[in-house]
Amino acid sequence: MKFSTTINHLKLCLFILLFFNYSNLFAQEVTASQDSKFEQLLNEKRKVNSSITINNRYKIQIFNGTSEESKKTLIQFKKENKTYDATIVFSTPLYKVWIGNFKTRIEAERNLNALKKSYPNSIIIKPNR
Repeated sequence: MKFSTTINHLKLCLFILLFFNYSNLFAQEVTASQDSKFEQLLNEKRKVNSSITINNRYKIQIFNGTSEESKKTLIQFKKENKTYDATIVFSTPLYKVWIGNFKTRIEAERNLNALKKSYPNSIIIKPNR
């Protein structure tokens, strides 16, 4: 009885060794190559994400509406005003164009007065986190 269990254990060990050696013969080797443009795009995205901070700062919302209208408004705004940061934010069901990153409400109000001429529906907002 002892002899047969020892033989069974040896057979099992032999099977396991052969199985793992055999499976390694058919293992696939995968190498991934990354396009350099992907790394550039990733760096640009990191820059954009770092510039869009939603903390205790004030922003001015100059538009809210559909996706296409907000894109047009953003492009037009960026052509006219190079000094402000501007972005589109989606808040169901509308897209909003937010500009600036003002530390104080007074600073935001000064800029709002200047922007009201071109964008009469502009308002000061303090986004939630």
